[in-house]
Amino acid sequence: MFDIGDKVFYPMHGAGVVQAIEMKEMQGHMVEYCVITIPITKLNIMLPRENLVKTGIRSVVDLQTVRSIVANFHDEKPISDLPWKQRYKQNLELLKTGEMENSAQVAQDLLYRQKEKPLNSTEKQLLNEAHKALVSEISIIKDISAEQADELLQA
Repeated sequence: MFDIGDKVFYPMHGAGVVQAIEMKEMQGHMVEYCVITIPITKLNIMLPRENLVKTGIRSVVDLQTVRSIVANFHDEKPISDLPWKQRYKQNLELLKTGEMENSAQVAQDLLYRQKEKPLNSTEKQLLNEAHKALVSEISIIKDISAEQADELLQA
């Protein structure tokens, strides 16, 4: 699965690095845990290794995927013209997948709509979550600060 030093993405939390693998006693059984540090939120998470797949944790994407997403970030227009409640549900489901391409799609959709008219507070929050996910993963992959990753998306 994952080893110490691996760069991973935890959906709805951000990208991080596996810092340690520890054995802990849980209900009389020894359980192996991954300790993951997520820099963008300054969070340390301990997850049982056997549950990593269930939580949606994945390896970060490759540099070529990042370049493609950044290059096309401002070119996309919304795919559908759903009412906001349906659009919110669709965007939330996309974000929960933890896939970088889906986070980019949500951010692109909401940024485009924000140009037309102000987003409601729920959609603003969703845009912030999508943006945070992108910045988090870009900064881990390219080994740059969150501010520098944010600048790449602004360009």
